[in-house]
Amino acid sequence: MEYVLIFFFMLFTLWLGSRIVEKAGYPKILVLCLLIPLLNIILIWFFAFSKWPNLKADFKQIS
Repeated sequence: MEYVLIFFFMLFTLWLGSRIVEKAGYPKILVLCLLIPLLNIILIWFFAFSKWPNLKADFKQIS
């Protein structure tokens, strides 16, 4: 029973991640990197400190 809950939690997390990545302007396939240990931490740092392609030009980004 707990494996089913873990599976649905994983799917829900990937769905949420794909929504965030899509709104940021990156391809949705990057969400699969969340399943790989260590690469998921690097990906989160990348999103935190990169300039997002979908932000408006008049919006000041902190760099």
